[in-house]
Amino acid sequence: MTIASYRQAFPPVLPPVLHPVLRYAPRAGLRPIARGAALLAVLTLAACSSSDDTALDAAGAPITNSGTSAGVASSGLPAPNTRAYFNTVIGDRVFFATDQSTLTPDAERVLAEQAQWLQANPAIAAVIEGHADERGTREYNLALGARRADAVRAFLVARGVSASRLRVVTFGKERPVSLCSNESCWSENRRGVTLLGDGPTS
Repeated sequence: MTIASYRQAFPPVLPPVLHPVLRYAPRAGLRPIARGAALLAVLTLAACSSSDDTALDAAGAPITNSGTSAGVASSGLPAPNTRAYFNTVIGDRVFFATDQSTLTPDAERVLAEQAQWLQANPAIAAVIEGHADERGTREYNLALGARRADAVRAFLVARGVSASRLRVVTFGKERPVSLCSNESCWSENRRGVTLLGDGPTS
């Protein structure tokens, strides 16, 4: 049998056609290619996740870079024009020394801020309460409470608050906020309190 007739009788079996890139890539070189493809897929998913997922607080509001919810002040304080701000941030009361109706420097600082708030909110009136501690007669403490309320009112008027918006009342020792017979309670009961109302008092 000749070589030509042998080739006709037993034609060679050709290998399957491979992709041009894979055809010439050695078997050992296929692993780096697969690893690169997997890494690319992971990076793509991470990019999508970081762009779509926004951190939320317990109420569902987005959290800013500063760690606070959008629309919420970082200090967490009430808005300056609210009654809550007047009562808690400025302070609605001042305190006096024993048997005194003279304003202390701390009291004047608080009242100066009260006056600014009242001027910024001209539709709001206030009632000023005068109080005393338990020592002394009822009549004496009613008169002392009246003098303390008058001192607070006079300071606010001097700072520009209309007198028609301020009314005074005295309770003497009848309404203590602390109940004990020592200075820790007496010092809290010797007070003048500015209670915000709705409009002018007259």
